[in-house]
Amino acid sequence: MNAPGIDPVTDTTDLNLVQAVNTALRDELARDPAVRVMGYDIGPIGGVFRATEGLYDTFGGERVIDTPLSENGLIGAAVGMAMRGERPVVEIQFLGFLYNAFGQFVCLMSNVRERSGGQLSVPMTIRTPFGGGIKPLQFHSESTESYLIHTPGVRVVCPSTPAEAKGLLAASIRCDDPVVFLEHSRLYRAFREPVPTAPYALPLDKARVVREGREVTVLAWGAMVHVAQQAIDDMAVDAELIDLRVLAPLDVKTILDSVRRTGRCVIVHEARRTLGLGAELSALVTEHVFDCLKAPVRRVTAFDVQFPENQTEDYYLPDARRVRHGIESVLQYRF
Repeated sequence: MNAPGIDPVTDTTDLNLVQAVNTALRDELARDPAVRVMGYDIGPIGGVFRATEGLYDTFGGERVIDTPLSENGLIGAAVGMAMRGERPVVEIQFLGFLYNAFGQFVCLMSNVRERSGGQLSVPMTIRTPFGGGIKPLQFHSESTESYLIHTPGVRVVCPSTPAEAKGLLAASIRCDDPVVFLEHSRLYRAFREPVPTAPYALPLDKARVVREGREVTVLAWGAMVHVAQQAIDDMAVDAELIDLRVLAPLDVKTILDSVRRTGRCVIVHEARRTLGLGAELSALVTEHVFDCLKAPVRRVTAFDVQFPENQTEDYYLPDARRVRHGIESVLQYRF
């Protein structure tokens, strides 16, 4: 299915995900003079993944700002800029580096609007790669989105395709709430697809139904959307695959309506199992549509251990085989 908000008739350009991010940043810098892109190595170098390549040459050092290597200082400065009316877009090189600024994130950025009685907003976006699959160094592959989702006042967005990335990033930058924009590094150059050339924004409160089905609902986000799609394609199963794409706030209606129809639910994520978002999704489904369930909710996740070394990474991450087993287990279950 076409993602809601994307016109399939418009002119398109084939882009991969990192190119789509770059295009969205370029569009928003050109559209709104309040937008600033900030981070270390994002200027002439173009960022560790080249997501900001060429922006410094076009917009200059006052709009594309190379910063010192200090996540705490970077987030704090961006909060101040946002409070005075600018729209900073901060690049944190990897999600594992955001922990150094967690005090600014939890105690300041997330609650300025509430503590000011709505008088102040923090319209800033934190972009950061996350997730496994590229075998880098330690602290570069974790999927700790639950830390972010648990923080009131913050939106958490996670695209799974280039077209989604462009529209969701534009919407995040235009949003008056602080947004964490998670970019799965495994997807940066995994594939290309037609992306509308003109600027556009996608809703920040709607999941995407990747494919419709009647037998089982499969919930996933980021790279796991493609793993789940592969598993479904390998099976003779009429599965409905939903890409959450916005992890906070969740599109509760789309999730529950789907499980009411199918009566079964499998959740796929590469974060650790305990207290991962899958646990909250399972509780949500069980609390609200328990009477529709034909089987217990099943989670297919990574394991409750530290992210492993390169040699064993492939055994840690959920793959299509494990997803197939999860789907088969709920299809065969009998109360």
